[in-house]
Amino acid sequence: MPLPSLILGTAQWGWNVARDEAFRMLDLWLKTGHRNIDAATNYPINKNPGDFRAAEKILHEYVQAHGLRDLRITMKIGSLDNMRTPDINLAPSFILMMGDEYRRLFDDNLHCLMLHWDNRDDENAIRGSLEALAVLQKEQGLQPGLSGIAYPNIYAAINADLGLSFDIQVKNNLLQSDLGRYEALREQGKHRFFAYGINAGGIKLDGVYPSDSTFLQRGGDPEKVAAKLEKLRSILPKLNTDFVRPPVKTMNHVGLIYTALNPQFSGMLLGVSSVAQLSETLDYWRNLETYDYGDVWAALGRLL
Repeated sequence: MPLPSLILGTAQWGWNVARDEAFRMLDLWLKTGHRNIDAATNYPINKNPGDFRAAEKILHEYVQAHGLRDLRITMKIGSLDNMRTPDINLAPSFILMMGDEYRRLFDDNLHCLMLHWDNRDDENAIRGSLEALAVLQKEQGLQPGLSGIAYPNIYAAINADLGLSFDIQVKNNLLQSDLGRYEALREQGKHRFFAYGINAGGIKLDGVYPSDSTFLQRGGDPEKVAAKLEKLRSILPKLNTDFVRPPVKTMNHVGLIYTALNPQFSGMLLGVSSVAQLSETLDYWRNLETYDYGDVWAALGRLL
């Protein structure tokens, strides 16, 4: 079974990831042959209004400086701020405007435009948004996408008429998976699903967190995950000695295996925050391309 594609996430750029570090990550990303990049208007979501659209600005600066034309950039739109509020604008005129705006900024590098964090249940409003995506697909060749949709069933019912094929991002990790919420869209059989949050917000296998860890900064509670981590730690020694292959040593390794071997996913987002993390992830990815970790994936499924 072929492994899903990898996508470089930018959610921490302009926040925990400074411009120069983001540039170095992009250097490594391109050097290793990867071209998929995910961004959003409201990245980084750090509740600092001055950083609204900071991630895309870093990406745009890099693209312009290197004259790139062969990237596959996904842009998520809708959120009106980076304060974690529910305020969105997904009116058809706004979607068409942002399609033109991001085409101007990223030219041929723009691949997909995604509706992001849609909390509406108004069928007419949602239909208007999807019809705007259909126009952008027809006129500009943009792939339509969805991420963080509150009412996937409504989307599925409307799309039965429109017939769009979406790229859909869903959270998927050892502690939580949103795939079930998208069952109505999955049944249509024409959409591609992409996993994000594969490391469960920065959980560490050893349960030790420095004060500046991503897990704590995002409000994580180590006590709530301690029991599940203990179960995971208890099965790894046998899994790491049953076959001759590089061992599973970190939550990043676990997250990669848990999602990469799930046949329901066409790709996964990497939420790395440093060149070192990206390099380690790509190194372990080569292990998944070389060795069989199917027994680990099955064991994780039984555990959870």
